[in-house]
Amino acid sequence: MANVEVGKTRNVALLAHSGAGKTTLTEAILFNCGAITRMGSVTDGNCVTDFEPEEIERKITISSSLAHCEWKGNALNIIDTPGFINFLEDTRICLKAADGAVVLVSATSGVKAETIKVIKYAKEYEIPIIVFINEMDRENASFQTAMERVEQSFDLKPVPLFVPIGEGEELEGLIDVVGSQAFKRSAKGYDPIEVPPDMSSAVAQYRKTLVENVAETDDALLEKYLESGELTTEEIIAGIAKGSLERKLVPVLCGSAQLNFGIQQLIDAIFDCLPSPEKMSSLRSIVAKDVKSGENVSLKTERSAPFAAYVFKTIADPYAGKLTLFRIYSGELRPDSNIHNSTKDSKERVGQIYYLLGKKQIPAQLLGPGEIGVVAKLKETLTGDTLCSEDHQVVFPAIQFAEPIISYAIEPKTKGDEEKVGNGLHRILDEDPTLKFHRDAETHEMIIAGMGQIHVEVALHKLKRKFGVDVDMKPPRVPYRETIRGRSRVQGKYKKQSGGKGQYGDCWIEVEPLPHGAGFEFVDKIVGGSIPRQYIPAVEKGIVDKLKEGIIAGCPMVDIRVSLLDGSYHAVDSSEMAFKIAGSMAIKKAAVEASPVILEPIMKVEAVAPDDNLGAVIGDLNSRRGKVQGVDSQAGGNQKINALVPMAEMLTYANQLHSITSGQGLYSMEFSHYEEVPVHLAQKIIAARSKKEEE
Repeated sequence: MANVEVGKTRNVALLAHSGAGKTTLTEAILFNCGAITRMGSVTDGNCVTDFEPEEIERKITISSSLAHCEWKGNALNIIDTPGFINFLEDTRICLKAADGAVVLVSATSGVKAETIKVIKYAKEYEIPIIVFINEMDRENASFQTAMERVEQSFDLKPVPLFVPIGEGEELEGLIDVVGSQAFKRSAKGYDPIEVPPDMSSAVAQYRKTLVENVAETDDALLEKYLESGELTTEEIIAGIAKGSLERKLVPVLCGSAQLNFGIQQLIDAIFDCLPSPEKMSSLRSIVAKDVKSGENVSLKTERSAPFAAYVFKTIADPYAGKLTLFRIYSGELRPDSNIHNSTKDSKERVGQIYYLLGKKQIPAQLLGPGEIGVVAKLKETLTGDTLCSEDHQVVFPAIQFAEPIISYAIEPKTKGDEEKVGNGLHRILDEDPTLKFHRDAETHEMIIAGMGQIHVEVALHKLKRKFGVDVDMKPPRVPYRETIRGRSRVQGKYKKQSGGKGQYGDCWIEVEPLPHGAGFEFVDKIVGGSIPRQYIPAVEKGIVDKLKEGIIAGCPMVDIRVSLLDGSYHAVDSSEMAFKIAGSMAIKKAAVEASPVILEPIMKVEAVAPDDNLGAVIGDLNSRRGKVQGVDSQAGGNQKINALVPMAEMLTYANQLHSITSGQGLYSMEFSHYEEVPVHLAQKIIAARSKKEEE
């Protein structure tokens, strides 16, 4: 659609937990809009927006996808987002490009923890929502129960616009609450029928509640309603849109994406009840920082304004190159343009510009404010960057990406592929900023970290498919530390004669523990020149190097003070090397005599679980040597458990929590402090180190 008016555009994200039907709903919307000629199926792996091999294999949405279509002369951009817990950060990032959202709620399984989480994201961005109660054709479907769960979980006032005639296998039509009209599904569409007598009183009550809620959104409407007891259809629709925009109420529709039932009504509601980019900008100012002045400026959703766009997603492809998905907030973009990346302070050359329909690129001649587009092969631009006119440089606030919660060590199956692993993963990291990759300086392992085991597995599957590198994945080594609990005073003496110039170094040191987190302290107490000044740094270096290696378990020793007390030297045979070795010998002996212990990292853990699983989750944390610090009630019948748990016990926790809560649990963790490892576990760590040294 060329030169689409900003008021006729809708940018809508589909939100829900995994398996609620977002991708199927996308197919139904695209089919009704004429963008596709037949609906694909997640089971068959032929959906428009789930096109990555990993998505087809696992039958879940892994990465947000964009689908552009038209409806009655309007433009609609659908963002089909992941609902699986490992990939919700992608959903959060892509929501920045949306002006509204459709939240799917299953008529059978209701609201899950992931749904509540994505609703929080929508609230964070002040995005109005519509609720679509899906799967009304399933056995045990209940519209009323789903409505109650929406009200309990979302902290918003639900107002039904359509209610079903029948449920489960008896689903046969819809009732328009605003117009008090009933429609029966037929081969040609929806035929008007009389409202079933057994539903007339319920529909009347729905409408009465709807009108009252709408009237409360506006003083003028409330005054009219109190005077006349009624509002016109136009006033009701306008009131619903206003209430939705201000998040005072949430319109509710129902149907079945699988059966393409109630979808046309949903699309109409998207345009009636969710805002255009122009309308959305009246609610929340589009704020960016002027690069030159450093001051915040409000951008205008106008074609004549300077160009400014936000990059919300990057897709890396080894053949097609990098695809950059962006949302324009002001101005226009044409093919063959020169633009500026104000985040990187670099120039970019734009070739052809496109709309996206899944992986299909639709050429565009012009993109204006509020539109979402894609361009290929930008050199510097990544997710989170700002693209703008070089003459009017602005930059949008940087988005904060969540820190990974699980890490794995990886090793290429083919020797010599380490460089290929690094190069390939850095390309994958370009499209997924929630993945992290580094080489651990302490363990020398290549570490990849993500939002869960499935997240990491998918990234490594892409690494193999796109870049031809296969790796093994295993839990990383825990970064244990060593320290001492006592004091000791020892001599380190190195003396070697081998016919000619010998080696001689002699030092006395004293060691004592320091408070947690104090690190290492070296104190020079030499007086009278018992050790010449030029050799003292060598003693310290020998001590530091040995502490890095570890004394009892091969882990760095920390929180220790070493005082150099005395020593002796030889005028001919002494050297820096000799005193370095003497220092190393001394610290090894001293640490062993000063009650050495092993420390382990303790993590601050927040786990969210349904009420029914609270006891099981707490019990599992206790079994992991965790210490529960408290429990707080959350919206939607969930509980948040705060605990301190050793990192060694949390390496595969994501899988266990998923199992205990049937996929409804969430958790996050961050480093808290180090604590002493229990003796029986410390012995195992020391034994494992000894075995490795023998091997």
